[in-house]
Amino acid sequence: MPELLIEFFSEEIPARMQARAADDLKRLVTEKLAANGLSFDTAEAHSTPRRLALVIDGLAERTADVREEKKGPRVGSPEQAVAGFLKSAGLTSLDQCEQRDTGKGVFYFAVAEKKGRATAEVLAEIIPVVMGDFPWPKSMRWGTGTVRWVRPLHSIIALFGGAVLEGSFDLGGAQGKLVFGNSTRGHRFLSPDAFTVTDFADYKAKLRDAHVVLDRAERKAKIKADAEALAAQEGLTLSPDDGLLEEVAGLVEWPVALVGTIDEKFMDVPSEVLITSMRTHQKYFALLDKAGKMAPRFVVVANTVTADGGKAIVAGNERVLRARLSDAKFFWDQDRKTKLEDRVSKLGAITFHAKLGTVAEKVTRVQVLAAEIARAIGADVDAATRAALLSKADLVTEVVGEFPEVQGIMGRYYALGEGENPAVAEAIAEHYKPLGPSDSCPTAPVSVAVALADKLDTLVGFFAIDEKPTGSKDPYALRRAALGIIRLILENGLRLNLTQLFKAAHGAYTVGGFAAADGVATDLMAFFADRLKVTLRDQGVRHDLVDAVFALGGEDDLVRLLARVKALQTFVGSEEGANLLAAYKRASNIVRIEEKKDGKAYDQPVDPALLTLAEEKDLYGALSAAGETARPLLEKEDFTGTMAALARLRGPVDAFFDKVTVNAEQADLRANRLRLLSQIRATLNAVADFSRIEG
Repeated sequence: MPELLIEFFSEEIPARMQARAADDLKRLVTEKLAANGLSFDTAEAHSTPRRLALVIDGLAERTADVREEKKGPRVGSPEQAVAGFLKSAGLTSLDQCEQRDTGKGVFYFAVAEKKGRATAEVLAEIIPVVMGDFPWPKSMRWGTGTVRWVRPLHSIIALFGGAVLEGSFDLGGAQGKLVFGNSTRGHRFLSPDAFTVTDFADYKAKLRDAHVVLDRAERKAKIKADAEALAAQEGLTLSPDDGLLEEVAGLVEWPVALVGTIDEKFMDVPSEVLITSMRTHQKYFALLDKAGKMAPRFVVVANTVTADGGKAIVAGNERVLRARLSDAKFFWDQDRKTKLEDRVSKLGAITFHAKLGTVAEKVTRVQVLAAEIARAIGADVDAATRAALLSKADLVTEVVGEFPEVQGIMGRYYALGEGENPAVAEAIAEHYKPLGPSDSCPTAPVSVAVALADKLDTLVGFFAIDEKPTGSKDPYALRRAALGIIRLILENGLRLNLTQLFKAAHGAYTVGGFAAADGVATDLMAFFADRLKVTLRDQGVRHDLVDAVFALGGEDDLVRLLARVKALQTFVGSEEGANLLAAYKRASNIVRIEEKKDGKAYDQPVDPALLTLAEEKDLYGALSAAGETARPLLEKEDFTGTMAALARLRGPVDAFFDKVTVNAEQADLRANRLRLLSQIRATLNAVADFSRIEG
């Protein structure tokens, strides 16, 4: 079946936009095809710095005939309704409609028969629409044109079944139309001449002959393999950096890896600074020695082949790098002339938030909170307080001013250089962690105390001034802070009372206009419940079980909560648990319906004297025994044992529902049996709110 090939050839597209643009092109075109009743076998999008391409295979040559029906008003409806229907259907008379009996009356139906069209005609209409709707994050006009595109557009390939589609894209203004064709160009410098293509295989092959690797994954693989080979020749290894690899693949169409040298005089600058400078400004890959330390070599990926084997390119890049690293070394040397503690006062000139004071004030609050957390988790209180004091001091250093990515890391270097306690230095570096799900989580007690205090202070402050995340907007990264706290607590097994910490953090603020501490703590616990569900979902824990435990109220110890949730998951996953859950729901439904009917609750104690049948006596005894057994186990946080005690209820509950009529004719017997069912609900709800559990 015919193949569709599209290429938009332009000036260089920013690397960060390319992959998304290829996905958008595929999505927009395939959506339009579906809307026109066209199916296909495969669709594949590609991007390079100068082109977006899409190939769709297996398209039919004509769209299918379509019969469209529109149901109208009932026969005999008012004229106004009939007129509205005719107008919406594009008809002028009811004679053009059919009348059908639908079983609910006779209605008018407008029926339109649409003949299939040549796919080429449809495609020629789709492509300009897709280009007009293309969602570039940033776009521009050029020349006298009125159309916006990411960069000036030069040509469009639009081939269907090997033939050029008859169509064009109007650039507006005096630039006129860009007519669809079958011509493109190769590498900007190595093969700049135009050439024509007949289909995707021909297109891809000729691009390769013209020094363009079309496939992004292939370019990435080649860059990585070549860089690793160069590193191996030097007896080194490539420092893994997937983000940089992705970016560099969007900068070159014909990647050529080269290795350069870093001047030895810069190697006393912290490796994080060197790597950040090379990565951010020059897109160089760092190399590591056998000990895993940064080596005085780097890999640069050029977009061309030179007669001298890249010597001039390497020399030029080494010259640029020397200038960059000279600045870094100067900042590093200057920063070490002033102690971190002497910089703390300068934080008073930096606003943390207009309503939350300065960074210096935040540091003071974090010191208080870190000390309290340190006492609670058994960390060195003095070290935690000291680390909190120095944690933000590197923000006013020259290196961090130039390379914000190394904040915290530089603080550790300066602290160690000044003879601070190593635990304090590590806490300065780690108090921002974890920065995301793939980032490591601090385990050192002092680091954990400061990291928790910093995040708690931020969360409480922003919730107290009602700057909470809404929808997809989270400008202060509060969701990340909450997820960080959850990881710090769970991965370190910390038994902390979160509500108490929220109130302590709230009390450390001295600014006005805050919401009450109790309300902030309640809002934050709900916020944490949602974040916890996200975290535990990745571990295979059901969200409804988290809801069921949180619904008990008063639970703010995440470690205990997780233990209860996991025991509950095991329980409801067993045959006894699943049956008991079903019995719980049956009992709850009966009690709820009868309470609504009678207008009163049945949560009073059961009267043993009114139990007449053996099954209800057995259930009463089992419920009493389960409650007695579970109570001390719950106090000891033996949730598995508690669930085992509850599992013994299954037999008596099943027997009760098999043999006992709840709605007995005698009113006192009926009321007592409803109270017995209510006791099932109360017994199980001591562990979790079973009404929140699905299934």
